[in-house]
Amino acid sequence: MNALERLKAELLAGGGRKPLRALAASGQLGYGIPEAALTEGLKRKPHFIGCDMGSVDPGPYYLGSGQLATSDAITRSDLTKVLRAARSINVPLLLGTAGTAGAEPHLDTTLSMVRDIARSEGLHFKLASIRADMPRDLLKAAVRAKRVRALGAIAPLTEEEVDGASHIVGQMGIEAFQRALEAGADVVIAGRACDTAVFAAIPAALGYPLGLAMHMAKIIECCSICTTPGGRDALLGTLDGDSFIIDSMNPIRHATPMSVAAHSLYEQGDPYRVHEPEGTLHTDDARYEAVDEHRCRISGARWEPAQQFTVKIEGATRVGERAVLLAGCGDPRAIAAMPEILANVEKTVRELVAGSVNGPFHVYPKIYGVNGVIEWPTAAPVQSREVFVMVEVIAATMEDAKSVATVFKQYLLHNGFPGRISTGGNLAFPFTPPEVMAGTAYRFSAYHVVEVDALEPLFPVQLEDL
Repeated sequence: MNALERLKAELLAGGGRKPLRALAASGQLGYGIPEAALTEGLKRKPHFIGCDMGSVDPGPYYLGSGQLATSDAITRSDLTKVLRAARSINVPLLLGTAGTAGAEPHLDTTLSMVRDIARSEGLHFKLASIRADMPRDLLKAAVRAKRVRALGAIAPLTEEEVDGASHIVGQMGIEAFQRALEAGADVVIAGRACDTAVFAAIPAALGYPLGLAMHMAKIIECCSICTTPGGRDALLGTLDGDSFIIDSMNPIRHATPMSVAAHSLYEQGDPYRVHEPEGTLHTDDARYEAVDEHRCRISGARWEPAQQFTVKIEGATRVGERAVLLAGCGDPRAIAAMPEILANVEKTVRELVAGSVNGPFHVYPKIYGVNGVIEWPTAAPVQSREVFVMVEVIAATMEDAKSVATVFKQYLLHNGFPGRISTGGNLAFPFTPPEVMAGTAYRFSAYHVVEVDALEPLFPVQLEDL
């Protein structure tokens, strides 16, 4: 009897559905798992354990480069903890968006760690892996057929962008996880996946109301962030009848109607619609009620099956090599003149390096304390007493980027400005060298939704016995 069959026998016996307990062990695996909360969660005898492992939040670099955002040591430690936990109570473990971005190199790195851990820990289980890399020919055909639309302020997808991307992934939904479980998997490691799919696939496979299951999945996938004070501790969701209960495994973190309702808005352009490949979650009529000071009961969400399957795709393309110049300033006259200083220095630098830097380059200055985070439409009412200056240089090669950054440093250090008293000392460097070679720069070139005729061919499942 495989893992899914065991759950069916336990939860569906007698014709009804018993309360289903889902343990979210990590909001993003690889950043450390609080052990006390995980241990407490295991005492509650969850029917499965889920972990998210990635996101687009860290930016395009990780998708483009194939690198993990987390350290190997902590990632391996977290994987060990959740594998031990799931096998100790013989329940399924589901992990989504492996290795930060969920493309082939991220999934392969994660699978390699899982295999090593299984060998060293003496763990035995059936492992399913699900790939999320999108077929380029399919995407180009979708572009030609006008079946692709942009999300937000990104340009329409072109066939050239499809070909130029280092990696393009699609977000799988519950369908792919269900196929893996139905094939007998005890542990499922997926490439790029919807966060909700990790936690809604099993309830959906067992016939629990999909609106409730999806809403619970949406809330628990970030663990105890939905509590007050928020944190990363394990969180238990219990799906029972026409509602579910949220319960943090850390007693100091309380799931209140306000904290849980607020988290339902997380990462959503529309606070009442959560679009998934298989349909849409509607939370207009959701109700949030306190069970006690620590737990919250939620009900009322509704699921609408899709008339047209869609997949969100993400792609990253290399734009060049990056060097970053870092400096601070506490001179009020220099601060007042800093926009003009930066523009003058860039003009000077472009003239000076014209004979040694062969390719084009871009300079992106930011003045933190003035407009480093937001390009404010009006001037600040009070001038900052100090600012931090960051100058990003992107060029075709690292040598070119370094050349521009180093020359920029020297002329920024000694550039004249109205009212200058000292020819030096108007700029402070936090360390030496103040130029940091920051590696390859990428941009998101695909952040779109694609209409597809079927989901199964896009997300192949592979099984192996460990």
